[in-house]
Parts: sequence; C-alpha cells; structure tokens
Amino acid sequence: MNVPHDSDIFTLHRGTAPLLVSLPHDGSHIPDELAARMVPSARRAPDTDWHVSVLYDFARELGASVIVPRHSRYVVDLNRPPDDTSLYPGQNTTGLCPAVQFTGEAVYLDGQAPDEAEVAQRVERYWRPYHDALAGEIERIRAQHGRVVLWEGHSIRGSDLPFLFEGRLPDLNLGTSSGASCSPALQQRLEAVLSGQIDYDHVVNGRFKGGYITRHYGQPARGVEAVQLEISQRNYMDEDTFAYESGKATVLQALLRRLLAATLA
Repeated sequence: MNVPHDSDIFTLHRGTAPLLVSLPHDGSHIPDELAARMVPSARRAPDTDWHVSVLYDFARELGASVIVPRHSRYVVDLNRPPDDTSLYPGQNTTGLCPAVQFTGEAVYLDGQAPDEAEVAQRVERYWRPYHDALAGEIERIRAQHGRVVLWEGHSIRGSDLPFLFEGRLPDLNLGTSSGASCSPALQQRLEAVLSGQIDYDHVVNGRFKGGYITRHYGQPARGVEAVQLEISQRNYMDEDTFAYESGKATVLQALLRRLLAATLA
C-alpha cells in the first residue's frame, strides 16, 4: 500500500509487512502559546527522543508501517495512560502532561502548569487521534497477516539523570513488560540478536520495561506482539547539543535492522 497519511498530529506511513514502528516521543513541536508558559530550558523540548525517525527510516524498506507524532511529549505524552496512572509505582517518572523535566526541573513557570480541564482537552486534541490511528493500523495489519509486531522506538540521555535512574543506562534497553507483551519465541529471537553482537551492552526488562503503548497493545494471544527498545542517545548523537552523528548512527542502524528483521522471522 505504501500510502502516507498526514495530519497536524501525526504522519502514518502504511507498509506491507506485519510490522508497525511507533515513535511516540519523536515529535518536538510546542505551540507558541504553550511555550510562553514554560521555563526557558523546557522550550527546547530537551526530553525529545531526538532523531529516532531518522534512525528508523530504513524500516520502510522492510515493509514496515511507521507512525510519528508532530508534537512534543511536553504537550501530551502519548506513551502514558489517559488517566495518568503511574507506569512505575514508587519510582520517579514524568506524567501525561509533564510538569517536570527528566532532570527534575520544572517545565512550567510558576502557576502556569495545566489544570485537569486543560489536560483533558490535550488528551482529546493530541493523544486520542494518535491512538485511534495506532489501533486502526494494528487491526489493519492483523487482518491482512493474522499477526502484527508493534515496535516502540525510543531514546533517552544515557547518564546524568539521577531523577530517573542512577549511573549509566545500558546502550540498549529491551522491554516486553516482563514477557507479557510478546511471545517467548519473539523475545528469544531478539535476545539472540543482542547477545550476538559486541558493539553495545544491553539489558532486557531492566529500568525500562515498556510504557503504556507496549503494555496496552501487546496482546500475544490475539496475534499482537509489542516490544519497546530504549536506546541511550550517546550511541548516535551528541547528548548535549542534540546533534545527530551519522557515523555512530550507521553502525547502530545495522543492528536495528537485524532486530526488526527478527520480528518478521
């Protein structure tokens, strides 16, 4: 099919394989009226999963569908439940409409954070269209192939974020909701790919086990498997300037290609 579907909320590329790549934190746009209420450091949208859509651009060659949002997670976090229930009880995290940055600093100027009514409006305006499209594409692919793998592509600064985790995050962090969001066979294939390379260290179901999208949509019994990969950004970009480093990225992309190929095996 290979038909792009664009809106002011997301871009959806429809492919031909039983694979859907979702990049819910790739967007960085913050509307001017919201940015005016934010502290200067937040206006840069520093907690964006920078350049992941560039990293995964090759997925189209594999026949994958790809959905990418336009707006920053500071507008609304597409990987949080609409009722904002914590995904990691007892641990620091950021919410549906984050009030704190990954550093623990405030997102908003004093008194400017959104109230419950505004959060609800953002859910309807930004969150729901993305999830409607995501769910629809999952069902389209499942109807065509009898199965679908939802690949959640993420990245994060890999160190100096004590608000979220201590020390250094592994290079590659595979999450399957502790094995609940995909079949044992798929997890084993992905672990085999990770264990068979020496360029990156990795962990499975460590600090990042999968967010709302992985946990909500992953239903292996229905033929819908979901996997999250959280990449430490040092492996393909400068974590301070956000500049993309194509030399590093090319090496990483070769491994990502093997991982996505394993989902289609």
